[in-house]
Amino acid sequence: MTRSTRGQNLTQGVANSLGLAIVTGVYSGDNPIPNEGDLCLQYRASRSVVREAVKMLTAKGLLGSRPRLGTWIEPEGNWNLLDAEVLGWLLERKYSAALLIEFMELRLAVEPGAAALAARTAGAEERAAIRQAIERMQAADRGDDHPLDSDIAFHVAVLRASRNRFYAQFTGFVATALSFSIRTTNHRKGVRLASVADHQRVSDAIFAGRPAAAEAAMRTLIEEAIGLIDKREAVQAPRLSAGERA
Repeated sequence: MTRSTRGQNLTQGVANSLGLAIVTGVYSGDNPIPNEGDLCLQYRASRSVVREAVKMLTAKGLLGSRPRLGTWIEPEGNWNLLDAEVLGWLLERKYSAALLIEFMELRLAVEPGAAALAARTAGAEERAAIRQAIERMQAADRGDDHPLDSDIAFHVAVLRASRNRFYAQFTGFVATALSFSIRTTNHRKGVRLASVADHQRVSDAIFAGRPAAAEAAMRTLIEEAIGLIDKREAVQAPRLSAGERA
């Protein structure tokens, strides 16, 4: 490993640890992050490493920093929730039904449209990826593949098959957050695996070039997952406005 690679790994490690601490509330407005010198001591890192890590978190909206004013934690409303790392840190918090519902609502807004586009535009390579994901889910049913990984692979393949660059930008977000939602909904459903048949209906419609059917099948799949969330629990954890979260 080169010195440059070691430095990059150390910077990423500091950013990951500090980001997780911010998102999970270890540091907050009442308990601000340590100054640069203390962070260097805490992480046994140079000032250049700490400064680069702070820049990374600033780019994600977690921190603000100005000369003579120092560094501060930004309100949650400023965080880039579409960043896969920020989402991963958020999911380290105590389980939140409200957060899960918000994610499912985003999936409902994005994935049916991506499935419809995939039915119109997917080429041989994208269709092969969807087919392979279905085969992996079937293998998971037999205990020969990982159920969560194969499910994620399917949804990521559909997003990419849309050939829409904006939908494709959601793949990292989906891959991170879907692991949380699938674990939760499957646990509440009392089963270990996602329904291969439900996913097969989406892929069949895509392969048949039927956009409306692909969209409807994906919408049904996600709406079923939303229905598995305990509504009473969601009421007990009402969503907050951006101002209230801040």
